[in-house]
Amino acid sequence: MENFVVFVQTQFETAIKIISDDGTNFFMTNFFVNKGIIHQTSCVIIHTKNSIVERKHGHLLNVARALMIQSHLPKFISHIR
Repeated sequence: MENFVVFVQTQFETAIKIISDDGTNFFMTNFFVNKGIIHQTSCVIIHTKNSIVERKHGHLLNVARALMIQSHLPKFISHIR
């Protein structure tokens, strides 16, 4: 996570303000406090709290599928070297 924060600051010249997860992925409270990052957690079981994230995720998947169809990529890759 530290490397990601530095990457964002360097490449995009911006600071990460909020990190959100289901409360089980990041156990770095001291790091977040030192960097001024707000750590928000969401309930995994309660879908209403995750509806915005779920819609954004679905939209990203739909866009990726549309781009793959438009680029005439094969649906499956037979082998990877």
